[in-house]
Amino acid sequence: MDLRQLKYFVQIVESGSLAKASRLLYIAQPALSQQIAKLEAEVGKPLLIRTSKGVTPTENGTALHHHARFMLRQLDQALSIARQEPGTVHGMVSVGLAATTVCAVGIPFMRRIRDKYPGIVLNVVEGMSGHLTQMMQLGQLDLAILFSRDAVPDLPQEPLVAEELFVMLPTASKLVPARRTQLSVAETAQLPLILPTGIHGLRRRIAAEFEQRNLATQVVAEIDSLSLLMACVRDGMGATIKPMSAALLEGAMRQGWRTLGFSDARMKRQNYLYSVVPERLSPAAAAVRAELKETVKQLVQSGAWPGVELLY
Repeated sequence: MDLRQLKYFVQIVESGSLAKASRLLYIAQPALSQQIAKLEAEVGKPLLIRTSKGVTPTENGTALHHHARFMLRQLDQALSIARQEPGTVHGMVSVGLAATTVCAVGIPFMRRIRDKYPGIVLNVVEGMSGHLTQMMQLGQLDLAILFSRDAVPDLPQEPLVAEELFVMLPTASKLVPARRTQLSVAETAQLPLILPTGIHGLRRRIAAEFEQRNLATQVVAEIDSLSLLMACVRDGMGATIKPMSAALLEGAMRQGWRTLGFSDARMKRQNYLYSVVPERLSPAAAAVRAELKETVKQLVQSGAWPGVELLY
């Protein structure tokens, strides 16, 4: 097996077809098929399922794809480190952030890296915490902000911030009288709520608060897209429970929100900064980790990221 075959295999899986992969790789399709046949012969298992609609990986192929992506990324990082000039930091760094975290830190973080480390290429992956956790477990990310201390037990993590959760609804909403600045958990349970699905860590945190009080909620919609969820709330379909960062969406979505605290509970979500094990942490990834922490610190201390407590 050689790295070229792994590169071809990864491209085929991600393209979904041999024809598309051959165009992207500038390799004739018969030659590409021959290389994959050699790879399957060496592995001793079928790696791809070929149909008239394209190709999909087998179970063995999926496992190889995950590890091959990691190996190829590590090779790219090693070559980048070897080629860089003394005293400079180069390389690609993959960072996983939840959508609400992107709203709060995304642009300041990107700007900071571009200004301070122009040789670093940031690959920011936005996703749900469960998906980002899986990517960290598979070695597809260098860093990630996750919401559980034991999300990836084998990797180092450090507490970053604690976000307070609020009931959020548009300023013009009639669901809650304008004079109210807080709601009890019981009052919140009576509202039509739009929340993420149950696989989302935030939903589980919210559900636990209601369950310990034996309260049933009126969930009228479950949406895992932050932008769509907030748009539905703005449209008057219901209220939601989110950290303050959800109100920091770009454009017109930034304006016109009411954020109501809980009068009888302190709902918080802990944020932890995860990274790969030290021996796999490249100089570029180490620099990005330090700058991400500094970005968060400055945003919290300046008040640009409200409703958040620093934990370091």
